[in-house]
Amino acid sequence: MNSKDRRREIASVLSERPVSVEELAGRFRVSLSTIRRDLEQLAQAGQILRTYGGARAAGPGEKSLREREQIATRQKAAIGRLAATFVAPGSVNILDAGTTAGAVASRIADRTGITVVTNGLTTTQLLENSDGIELIVIGGTLRHVSSGMVGPLAEQVMSAITADAAFLSADGVTSARGLSEGTPEQASLKRIMVDNAREIYVVADSTKLGLESSHWWTALERPWHLITDDEATEQQLEPFRGLGNVQIHLAEPV
Repeated sequence: MNSKDRRREIASVLSERPVSVEELAGRFRVSLSTIRRDLEQLAQAGQILRTYGGARAAGPGEKSLREREQIATRQKAAIGRLAATFVAPGSVNILDAGTTAGAVASRIADRTGITVVTNGLTTTQLLENSDGIELIVIGGTLRHVSSGMVGPLAEQVMSAITADAAFLSADGVTSARGLSEGTPEQASLKRIMVDNAREIYVVADSTKLGLESSHWWTALERPWHLITDDEATEQQLEPFRGLGNVQIHLAEPV
């Protein structure tokens, strides 16, 4: 059995119940290190979740922040490093909620003389001790699953702020519709971020390109930047190239 078929079988086994690394190694007659590499690749693709000593299937519906933190970790780190180069000295920047925006925050934590406006608790925690950054945390209703603020209060505060750049995450990104989100409140707040920022940067790993799993949308009808990882295929990128108003930036591995 080749590695691709083995990973497919592993995902099938995990869809039924959690399994340990040792059990999988015995079942497929390969080494523990081989199974760990298989599990890492499946976790990176979002198909499974690693657990202590093994793995389990990814749950249905919207993934929690903790679950998202296990997906495409290397890609998000690379995206965060590249996105941070677009944060100009003295600028005001909107950082969206989510793990990829958090990767951007981690890369600017030692900067000085910039302002960050965020609705995300991940970014808030990463920057709370960054004395050189003026951190503005907007209030609102907390979405526990994503640790992000949404709702009328969040929109009221965001409407009163203009920014040099906005770094936006999403459940999915398509050339036809823009950014997809799990709730109308998320999509509504993102529209205000788009309207109130001079430059728009969408930070999304390649697993999200073309993904339409969520049902609420924020359109991107003005020039914008897509920052994704270098595992994005030309088939994924071609629809965005065809728009004419998107600059694509591929982040190399950290």
